[in-house]
Amino acid sequence: MPKIVQQLHDFINLTDPDQNQIFNMSHEEAEAIVATGDPERVRTIDGSFAIVTKVGQQVFMARSIGRPLRYFMAKQEAGPLLIVADRIDDIYACLKELKLDDQFRPDYTRMAPAHYVTRLDVVGCPDPNPDYKRYFTPGRNRLNADLNTIGEAYVGAMANECNKWLDTLPKDASLGVLFSGGIDSGSVFLVLYDLLLKRGESPSRLKAFTLSINQGPDGDQAKAFLDQLNLGLFLEIFEGELQDLDYKETIRVIEDYKLRDVEAATMALALCKKIRERYPDWLHLADGDGGDENLKSYPIEDNPELTIRSVLNNPLLYHEGWGVDKIKHSLTYSGGQSRGHVRTYATASRFGFKGFSPYALPNVIEISEGIPFIQLTNWKHEELYALKGEIVQRGVKAVTGLDMPVFPKRRMQHGTVPMDDFKTLFPDDESVYRDYYKSLFS
Repeated sequence: MPKIVQQLHDFINLTDPDQNQIFNMSHEEAEAIVATGDPERVRTIDGSFAIVTKVGQQVFMARSIGRPLRYFMAKQEAGPLLIVADRIDDIYACLKELKLDDQFRPDYTRMAPAHYVTRLDVVGCPDPNPDYKRYFTPGRNRLNADLNTIGEAYVGAMANECNKWLDTLPKDASLGVLFSGGIDSGSVFLVLYDLLLKRGESPSRLKAFTLSINQGPDGDQAKAFLDQLNLGLFLEIFEGELQDLDYKETIRVIEDYKLRDVEAATMALALCKKIRERYPDWLHLADGDGGDENLKSYPIEDNPELTIRSVLNNPLLYHEGWGVDKIKHSLTYSGGQSRGHVRTYATASRFGFKGFSPYALPNVIEISEGIPFIQLTNWKHEELYALKGEIVQRGVKAVTGLDMPVFPKRRMQHGTVPMDDFKTLFPDDESVYRDYYKSLFS
């Protein structure tokens, strides 16, 4: 069980403030803002964070996509006890220590949704419903339809967040990028490379880490990407075998059973494990998670609940799911990337890395939501899928001067391992994952 940050008779905080990446104020200052419950002030907190604080009988929680924040209300003779943590098993361990674990069920835990201030009154039985106030409401369709302008604004916002991140790190800190040679990881790598040069810092501390199992196609793609730019010396490919991929271990780490997230997290977990074995002291990893959500780059045909109209008409659908006021919103897991980002956060944390996902930060999402998607695509799937490469490639050129290669889209899990092997590793039935997850707490 992690160190208790704050413990009162009715409140235990197990979150780790050191995991926050706040660029414009101290953790204490950010905590004081969250304590006001004022969403406009919470929006001024710049970076990736999960913050919880108690004021009287009220607990206020706020998080960005990059950090999970879970809670559980237990009963004591003296009254209610609220436990807050970033992991379900940490809550369970705390309840065991207090001999209250007979009250525990994993589906009784709750996830504070990203982009909201969650207020909970710790007042007793029956447990009150949380109150949600949105602190992040990006304006839509604010950009004109010029792809060069859009690309420069979007990649420029991502680069600005990367620059702030670099400001917080020692100038000799080693930096790794989880790298497939795809659009998102590729653009993050090139922006970091360019920023290091502009800052007068050595780019030699930067590496592109790629996982290739049984000669999966990402190895060749990553090499081709960097070779086209004469940057192949930054690439480090980790070869592996099928036994390196264990979806059951992944479910234990991410505490979720959603099929695509389990698949992707299995690859990320294997890569993080190999990096840690080779580099015992490495700390900082960046990634491109969030790029697909920002530019709505998922095959709509794979989800029978979605149409192109639902995707383009619903703001932040891929980031937050259907919304906290909808029946489809999961209280246990939240929705969209607010739920799914644990595939990145938990896998990096499992091996002691501090991850950084610039595309998941509000300042970048805000630019992407301003893109006039309907005008640019005229409701056509193919136009939407092609848009991401056009925007990011132009943006990278405008920001860095580099001509970024763009390859056909492929999910991370489909690039790490050949498809014939992939089908032998992962059941195509989500109930298999769900049943295994439930067995962990039975």
